[in-house]
Amino acid sequence: MADLKKRTNRPATTSSAAKKAVKKPASVPAKPVAKKQAVKLLSGGNPQIAKGTGDAVVQAYIAAMPGWKQDTGRWLDELITRTIPGVHKAVKWNTPFYGADNASWFLGFHCLTKYVKVAFPMGAHLKPPPPGTSKQKNVRYLDLYEDSELDEKQVAAWIKQAAKLPGGKW
Repeated sequence: MADLKKRTNRPATTSSAAKKAVKKPASVPAKPVAKKQAVKLLSGGNPQIAKGTGDAVVQAYIAAMPGWKQDTGRWLDELITRTIPGVHKAVKWNTPFYGADNASWFLGFHCLTKYVKVAFPMGAHLKPPPPGTSKQKNVRYLDLYEDSELDEKQVAAWIKQAAKLPGGKW
């Protein structure tokens, strides 16, 4: 019993030397603002990004795209943003989407093993229509490979036309 009293019977004040020993440093380094987190790549190298709206989530997706696909994603995003000022952006189902509002989308893209697939939900109505067909009547695709020669004028024309059509409810 005497041992227990000795351990629990502490003085109410501590010495200044003891205070200095446990005192925190005057300046604590700030936590990094944007610590890059590891992103899981799904089948074909498609980044797994939490869904969200706005430019930041789309930029996170693009930053996580592997290899040459990242440059392609950056190029697409810049072309879409320049062609359609005020475009709405979102990521759903690990795919960036672009639309006139946050409810309907005129374009989306995602990574596959050997290429980046650009989807136009109303692509069959574009002149000329993008080359890739779909099982869905109105959807058309543009597949961008590492060595693809990109016709920026044509892609910009498709983007302008697509933005004027009713978008998909993806």
